[in-house]
This record gives sequence, structure tokens and C-alpha cells, in this order.
Amino acid sequence: MKEEDATALLEAVLIIPILMTLLMGTFDLGFGIALNQKTITSSQIASDLVSRNKSVNAADIDSIITASRLTFEPYNLNEFGIDIASIEFDENGYPEVLWRETRDTTPNDDAVNSTATLGAAEGEGMVIVTVRYTYQPYFSSLFTDSFNLEEVAFSRGRRSPTVEWE
Repeated sequence: MKEEDATALLEAVLIIPILMTLLMGTFDLGFGIALNQKTITSSQIASDLVSRNKSVNAADIDSIITASRLTFEPYNLNEFGIDIASIEFDENGYPEVLWRETRDTTPNDDAVNSTATLGAAEGEGMVIVTVRYTYQPYFSSLFTDSFNLEEVAFSRGRRSPTVEWE
């Protein structure tokens, strides 16, 4: 009972696993926050680039998606998905999809349906961009599954009420 030689070793054995767990959790949390911010930025970039045009074509959309993907550099781009939709409101204010480009994810029909009755006049439109990214934590993967990050950006056309497909 009076031996104190192993006290420091015993304290280290008890404290180091807790400190390492906190350190690794903080590391994963930091990456998760950074990727969430990149998801927000990516959706806003794509939405802004589409809404600048009166009309777009396949080459324009490829360039816009590339710009949106570059937001995630240097992270893994295999987990990136994007859905871009241009809608027009009918006489009752309900959205009709004019065109849509979806890559590596599923179409976000909930976002389109959420714009119902937002159109003040027939012929007005909106661009809806959904970016999805699946984040797999490095250390916390033993305790939790991957996180699905999703951000939806809405914008109105700058040069015309709707963005048409060429």
C-alpha cells in the first residue's frame, strides 16, 4: 500500500485511452464540419453558375458539375452526388421540371415539391441544386456509420425567368 512507484504508470494506463479517444473524435468531427461546409459551398456554386445563364447545354452542365466537385478537393470525390433541376411554375404556382441533370445520386423530388405555390406568376422559374456527400469517419467508424451530408440551394434566373435547355 505504501509503494508509489507504479502510481504514474497506472494513471497513464487509465487516462491515455480516454485522451486518445477524445483526440480521434475531435479529428473526425473537424473533418465532418469541413465537409459539411464544402457541401454548402458546392451547392451554392452550382446554383449560381446555372442561374447566370438564359439557357444551358450538356457542355455547360459538365463544366458546372466539375466546378462544384472541385469544391471538395482534396477530399475523396467518389462520395459526391449532384442533382440540378430547372423548374417553371404553372398558372396555379406549382412547379414543372423543365430539365434535370442528376449524377451519382437520386433526384431530389422533395426539394422540387417544396416550391409549390412559390411562383407569383405563370412562367416564373427557379433552379434547384442538391449536393450530397457521404462522409465516412476515419477513427469513429468503429462506433458509427457514415454520415450523409446534403445541401439544397435555390436560386432564380438572373437573365430570364427560367433557365432553358439548349
